Amino acid sequence: MPKQKIIPYLWFDHGQVESAAMFYLSVFDNAKVGSVTRAGNVGYDITGIAAGEAITVELEIEGHKFIGINGGPLFKFNPSISFLVACKTRDEVDRTWDKLAVDGEAMMDIGKYTHSERYGWIKDRYGVSWQIMAMGDRPIRQKVIPTLMFVGPQYGKAENAVKFYTSIFHQANAGNVLRYTKGEEPDREGTIKHADFNLEGQEFAVMDSGQPHNFTFNEAVSLQVTCTNQKEVDYYWERLTEDGEEGMCGWLKDRFGISWQVTPDIMGKLLSDRDPAKVERVTAAFLKMKRFDIAALKKAFSGENP
Repeated sequence: MPKQKIIPYLWFDHGQVESAAMFYLSVFDNAKVGSVTRAGNVGYDITGIAAGEAITVELEIEGHKFIGINGGPLFKFNPSISFLVACKTRDEVDRTWDKLAVDGEAMMDIGKYTHSERYGWIKDRYGVSWQIMAMGDRPIRQKVIPTLMFVGPQYGKAENAVKFYTSIFHQANAGNVLRYTKGEEPDREGTIKHADFNLEGQEFAVMDSGQPHNFTFNEAVSLQVTCTNQKEVDYYWERLTEDGEEGMCGWLKDRFGISWQVTPDIMGKLLSDRDPAKVERVTAAFLKMKRFDIAALKKAFSGENP
């Protein structure tokens, strides 16, 4: 897979992000922790993160990069965005399931279904949703696939979402589509039972669900778009906010209520510098921003007046 441009961003309650990373290391055979950014003395009144605490932890699971954030109690995980783990064998499904099930909760019991000989949907101890599926003879191009479920007021919009996202990203295409047929109530005929699509070499999936649900998309899972320059930041910010909503610190909601972060890739370097004064100046600068301004961030880093 090429360099991952879109990174799932997981919002954990205070004090959980590092323990969550260690938990996933114990669950998945191919997982590793990357860089950890820690808080300085600036921003506690906004973030509630004390100096020295982890702010973000990078994690790679089966070749797929995630970022966990020490976010606080404001947003809670729910099944509107889950992560499908494509397994080669039934044994791999069972091993992964058993580890995720410790202090977790089954949403669809592990068993045989029409789409897989061995499948289950589970919420882990932190509330993150995983679909664990034996792929049989189907090729596995990507082991972990973010899956978006359109429910409630967003029900029936999965197909439009695929069209919207594939129109924004430069290397993108829609894939296979499986629709509900007549009589599969409460789902409407023609809505999406499952569809896959590709953005910048990454696999994603969508589904509609007409079942009654007490959740919808929120900021607990967002998708971070890493940008190499200001032109890219401006492009993705403007496209993804079409009929959407701007937020602070590079966050936005698109027209479907899905949260994104449009972030310059230089941010990691600026926030991991060994000089705490530089990091604190950058932090103070970006906390005031909606769309990120790379030039202003660099000036803050160097100590120049904005």
